[in-house]
Amino acid sequence: MDAAMELIGFVRKCIGGFYTVETGSGIFTCKARGRFRKDRISPCAGDRVLLVMEEDGSGALTEIMPRKNYMVRPPVANLDQLFVVASVVEPSANTLLIDKAVATAELNGIEPVVVITKADLGDASQLIEVYTSAGINCCMVSANTGAGLEQVRRLTDSKISAFIGNSGVGKSTLLNHIFPGLELRTGEISQKLGRGRHTTRMVEFYNIGENSYVADTPGFSTFDMERYQLTDKEQLVYGFREIAVVAQGCRYTSCSHTCEKGCAVLAAVRDGQISRSRFDSYVQMYQEIKDVKQWEQKSKRV
Repeated sequence: MDAAMELIGFVRKCIGGFYTVETGSGIFTCKARGRFRKDRISPCAGDRVLLVMEEDGSGALTEIMPRKNYMVRPPVANLDQLFVVASVVEPSANTLLIDKAVATAELNGIEPVVVITKADLGDASQLIEVYTSAGINCCMVSANTGAGLEQVRRLTDSKISAFIGNSGVGKSTLLNHIFPGLELRTGEISQKLGRGRHTTRMVEFYNIGENSYVADTPGFSTFDMERYQLTDKEQLVYGFREIAVVAQGCRYTSCSHTCEKGCAVLAAVRDGQISRSRFDSYVQMYQEIKDVKQWEQKSKRV
């Protein structure tokens, strides 16, 4: 480079204080200016940023562009889609974990997609019905037979997507089969624990086509609502789109939609309009956060 210049880029990954940024002039690895620490904001994967490249080839990330959304865990910004991955067996699908991840997407303005893997090893039709009836896009896939892989691939076209799910459900395996060039690490299921070993340690976006990126994320075995910023009981209903629609017609303005006599949501559950498993997840999540005070919610936000 003959002189310092400013570039706009996309943060592909962050590790050890270094940021890998894709720009129209190439991919650069740089540090962030000290003011980010002072402002208590950290660049993360998915950020659109401004960086200054010096004549000697060194550079610094100087500004984070406004984010359209941000997830604290995994730390990622500007997602179009969140693929919530579960499996038929080894480990069996946990609807509460799925619903917590889906709610995280919904409350951050991210489109959720539920993906059920290992479809050749069991019947996932009832599980798929739960989410399609809620209006959520679903895919049933098998890395062994190839079923459903093309459907997932099409959904990633021209989108920024991340894959999240319980350890061992096959996120990395799924991505490797859809995009063979990624060569992501995969792990075996722990026979002792019945869940997968964590093989993904950080969020990294991979360019899979024009304006298309996918990220694998670290697996989890539990889902702490505080760490995922699901602590506002007044907003929780909006993490369940089918419950939120029915709740609009509820006779009680301050209804929790968990136990109140005459509640429209409870009536819809009894009538089969809302699935019992989705409602049970909502109630369990509400109970987890019902005693969190407003000032505590604010202190947990970034």
